[in-house]
Amino acid sequence: MAEHVKIFSGAATRYLAEKIAAAYGQPLGNCVLSKFSDGEFQTSLEETVRGATVFLVQSTFPPTDNLFELLLMVDAAKRASAKEIIAVLPYYGFARQDRKDQPRVAIGSKLVADMLATAGVDRVMTMDLHADQIQGFFNVPVDHLYASTMFIPYIESLKLPNLTMAAPDMGGSKRANAYAKHLKSEIVICYKQRSKANVVDSITAIGEIEGRNIVLIDDIIDTGGTLCKAADMMMDRGATSVRALITHPVLSGKAYENVEKSKITELIVTDTIPLKQESSKIKVLSVANMFADVFHRVVNYESISNHFIM
Repeated sequence: MAEHVKIFSGAATRYLAEKIAAAYGQPLGNCVLSKFSDGEFQTSLEETVRGATVFLVQSTFPPTDNLFELLLMVDAAKRASAKEIIAVLPYYGFARQDRKDQPRVAIGSKLVADMLATAGVDRVMTMDLHADQIQGFFNVPVDHLYASTMFIPYIESLKLPNLTMAAPDMGGSKRANAYAKHLKSEIVICYKQRSKANVVDSITAIGEIEGRNIVLIDDIIDTGGTLCKAADMMMDRGATSVRALITHPVLSGKAYENVEKSKITELIVTDTIPLKQESSKIKVLSVANMFADVFHRVVNYESISNHFIM
């Protein structure tokens, strides 16, 4: 008997879930979000899910309503007798809160994992977590996908001479090194100093820059301050071009203005988070086909290792 599969979406990620469902080969399930005058809301799955494998697609970027809507969807599916509930978070919000980096702070990504587990998820699917160890916060299987399976072919298609991969900060050196090894390229590491969150005071780089086509690698671009300062610094030091591969385009505050004013040649992102406005420098690669393929493989108990370039 064919596996009974249903795909639903939260309101914030419907733009992506529709593409995933189309690539999977079936229509997106009908989920209704009802809002009350005081701001409270309720989710309702408007078709049967009894005995079904249910994929619930919702990135949990701000506001936190998006996270709570996902939790309500999970609870609704559980109470409707779904066979298996898979929470699909293309962007896992609160992932930057993965440890206690100062006294008396919360570990937000662990709290989100606990809430999803309590709500009743059987499996979690996400992409490019800010820290790989977040997978260990769950006691259910986690399918951690990597945008590198799309980014690497794109960079290879450009056939850039003197290619150099770069990390915009020390924390991204492992990711940049993995790309550099796969592409057999050089690597540059940036070092930044901050006075407070989202404000970069100074930035410098270790490695050869002059005459190189630089590609910066990171999982998130927020205000774009670090990335744009790094791109400007590299162009001033003689780089031929500076591109950036960033999985999650948070792009808050003056990010779009920062990108447009910077010397960055191209910013390549995915659609895990929708863009708030268009930009001539931003190119979007869709993750829909990747997630649809993984849905098929999970349902049919097949390997998904080909989506793990790094």
